[in-house]
Amino acid sequence: MKSDNLMIQKQLAHRTIREFKDERIPEVLFNQLMEVARRTPTSNGMQSSSIIRVTDPQKRKEIAAICKQEYVARAPELLILIADLYRNYRIAGEKGCHEKSARDMDRFFQGFTDACLMAQNIVNAAEAADLGVVYLGSILNDAEKIIEILDLPELTMPVLGLGIGYPNQDPQLKPRMSMDLRLFENTYKKFDSYLEEIKDYDIEMQTYYDLREANKRVDSFSNQVVTKLINTIPKRSEMLRIMKKQGFDLNLE
Repeated sequence: MKSDNLMIQKQLAHRTIREFKDERIPEVLFNQLMEVARRTPTSNGMQSSSIIRVTDPQKRKEIAAICKQEYVARAPELLILIADLYRNYRIAGEKGCHEKSARDMDRFFQGFTDACLMAQNIVNAAEAADLGVVYLGSILNDAEKIIEILDLPELTMPVLGLGIGYPNQDPQLKPRMSMDLRLFENTYKKFDSYLEEIKDYDIEMQTYYDLREANKRVDSFSNQVVTKLINTIPKRSEMLRIMKKQGFDLNLE
């Protein structure tokens, strides 16, 4: 579906970019992206997220190793977005307020959501400026190590990373399933056979080439679902332990 709106055109053409030109993003443009981040909506106005701009080559290599993606270290800009309850915890403490609620899961999810919203706003702004972006959920392959590398204090938690730069590749637009399976009215719609519903999408996915696997088509979506469930990453299952170690009250009893 075509649109005359340039912003919508950019969003409809979104592709993950993993290879960037060896060209720095002008500081004035980077500052504009950060201003977009600053103006992002935030839960209760508490601004409970922060960004770590990673410029140290050694830290970049260590993060790339966690991501198992060597190109991460080469991105002109590497940002790690974090849920950040520490700042407001300190502000409240200096005001003489030491409520346990500063550590609760409600506030954690506010910070987590703030970080996700901020990331998407940065991506939209970057693509509007003809930059390319890769999301790095893979930083959570070892969240504890990321916390160590970035010296994150208590009441903070890594959420995701962003690699940003001028694209040096032209990937195929990745197929997506029909919104008939993702958009419902008033109640959640269930289907008798999901494999039947996605059979055309399964076929379409097999026409897609992921540039990480040059000249090799990807598997069907349904097979990818099964593969992801079988091939788990052990350290990602430790997230609750790490959150507790970071001082968050999980209230699981």
